[in-house]
Amino acid sequence: MKRASGLPPELQRRAFSTREGADFGLSPMRMRGADLGHPFPGTRAPRGGTESVQSRIETYSHRMPPAHYFSHVTAAIIHGLPLPWALQQATVLHICTDEATTRPELREVIGHHSEPGRLTVLEVRGLRVTGALDTWCQLSTMLGLDDLIRIGDALVRRQHPFAAMSDLLAAVRRYSGHRGVKLLREALVWIRPGVDSPRETDLRLLIMRAGLPEPEVNAVIMSRTGVKLATGDLVYRRYRILLEYDGEQHRTDENQYHWDVDRLDNLMEDTWRVIRINKSHLATRPATVIRKVETALRSRGWRPASSPASSPARAGNLLLPGS
Repeated sequence: MKRASGLPPELQRRAFSTREGADFGLSPMRMRGADLGHPFPGTRAPRGGTESVQSRIETYSHRMPPAHYFSHVTAAIIHGLPLPWALQQATVLHICTDEATTRPELREVIGHHSEPGRLTVLEVRGLRVTGALDTWCQLSTMLGLDDLIRIGDALVRRQHPFAAMSDLLAAVRRYSGHRGVKLLREALVWIRPGVDSPRETDLRLLIMRAGLPEPEVNAVIMSRTGVKLATGDLVYRRYRILLEYDGEQHRTDENQYHWDVDRLDNLMEDTWRVIRINKSHLATRPATVIRKVETALRSRGWRPASSPASSPARAGNLLLPGS
């Protein structure tokens, strides 16, 4: 962002409220200068930079009353939860409050009201925001089933999870009676702890919905002599088959590339069948993925049941609400 002239150094590269500007000695005339944008009433921001969703969130936070907090899609962005690309780029902000009479009514701001005390509100990088579990529940009125599954998997991911499966179950129970709870219950059936990326989720859903058996998620693979060979993305231990999703880092990170070569070589020497899947396979050739996995399973002795299940019966070994 271009440095705005005539501003205190503390305000030259970020948004600020008009009250904050006055505290730094800026006159009303200076705050109407052409080098300052007015993204929201009572806020100013140096012009010249690209206005991103993150910058709008930060800007709005400078005028947010204490009783307001970010929610829904905006909260998901703050938490870093996976959203469809279009929503990641949306500049409309979602703001919630427990006080119905103070719900915001501004251009490109959607105001929401919640019963006092029903939602968990916390601070993330200085921003007041609904907790990740409540955010997931709120999104059930805006997203489809698979998007909710991807977010649910992210909540119980392998590294730095937001929650455990029992927490998701409790959140869905608390949400009972609200619009969207039926979809949350359906999503909960498919969510698994230990996932590393949304694409791993997509791959697991693809093969399970094709009637193939459910693999272990990010499971440790040991050699026949007891040496750890790998942590596999999706593992069929009984059939010694590993499905690996190759993300961008596998192609762009040279160290990762060489590590993958050695790791997969060791697995194949130990009689593991390794099937590597990338973004292109999932996007344009899903039938090929299913065929490869089924062929590998059959070659190792798997045979389909009389009628493939349309969905798993339990969510991470937890009984579903109402079951």
